[in-house]
Amino acid sequence: MAGIKDVAAEAGVSVATVSRVLNDHPSVSPDARTRVLSAVETLSYRPNAVARSLRTDRTRTLGLVISDVLNPYFTALARAVEEEARTLGYSVIIGNADERPELQDHHVRTLLDRRIDGLLVSPVDRGSPLILDAVRAATPIVFVDRWIPGVEVPVVRADGRAAVRDLVAHLLRLGHRRPAIIAGPAATTTGSERVDAFREALSEQGVALPAAYIGLGDFQAESGRRVAERFLDLPEPPDAVFAADNLMALGALDAIRGRGLSVPEDIALAAFDDIPWFVHTDPPITAVAQPTQELGRAAVRALAERIAGRVPPSVTLPARLVVRRSCGAGFPTGRRQPGPAAPASSAPDPPAPHPPALDPAAPDTTSQDSAAVAPILRTRRSHP
Repeated sequence: MAGIKDVAAEAGVSVATVSRVLNDHPSVSPDARTRVLSAVETLSYRPNAVARSLRTDRTRTLGLVISDVLNPYFTALARAVEEEARTLGYSVIIGNADERPELQDHHVRTLLDRRIDGLLVSPVDRGSPLILDAVRAATPIVFVDRWIPGVEVPVVRADGRAAVRDLVAHLLRLGHRRPAIIAGPAATTTGSERVDAFREALSEQGVALPAAYIGLGDFQAESGRRVAERFLDLPEPPDAVFAADNLMALGALDAIRGRGLSVPEDIALAAFDDIPWFVHTDPPITAVAQPTQELGRAAVRALAERIAGRVPPSVTLPARLVVRRSCGAGFPTGRRQPGPAAPASSAPDPPAPHPPALDPAAPDTTSQDSAAVAPILRTRRSHP
């Protein structure tokens, strides 16, 4: 394997000149630069990244710790981060926390030991001592999607409050009066923020959110299934369920079908975090879509600023509501009471107002499938 001395001999220059060319130093003449680059190509020379990092104190490597690699939202986010990092000349090492604080800290520790230049983190809780120590040590860090309140670190995230208000208005227009939510963990900022946004949007419309209609999940499909089953066992089950992430929505859909019920005829279903699969479920699922690609790119750019010694501002991008048919749009307005324990009623449901126009736009997310949730999906029937 060729070394830097071989390149210098091939180009007819000193080793120092080769080093300056490889480090893009402006003091090298155009002729010398051309000869060095030609020699590099001829000899297929590859610089020793470890040795270079010891000299420059830079590895050109970023760390990314995501909350759950099986969640299509985070898969898409990781892809956007990797693509933007590559355009800026960085490589990315990814760690999957699997929504576990101890695994998150393991990845953070490992990445810091590898002397990464900067770290992107979507925290799984609000109090990781290791992350706080890294912040105090002036490690370049940017929070993405989630954050730790009170920690002075730039945050790149989406604001879903307006989209949740649009969802609540959509549900009420369709005649739903007993909405429930499958919330994420209260230990995460997104878990608490989404349930607060849902409660506030309902309150603005004069609709209460009883404690029985709030179920705590963990951003995993099984918790969505479990909470939905509890909702369906209530004496008066909800007539609409809003899952605070896509995997919990798929779990809820599985539970509803397991009871022999239909969406939306028996119960409406909506989700936070849109994914491509939602257009293939039966019916397609209404969802709040985050600008995943833009978030990933903005997070990398903010981290590059931190690495350069600057303090970039936090970035907040708006989410949007994607209306499909899982809440009732495009279906007859009559509904049965969901769940085996629902009280009988002889009075028909009041007619729902004309539903809003459907938005066929697909979300800005990855199209990769996950074996963990694929059995829940069912191909949409074609209608003549």
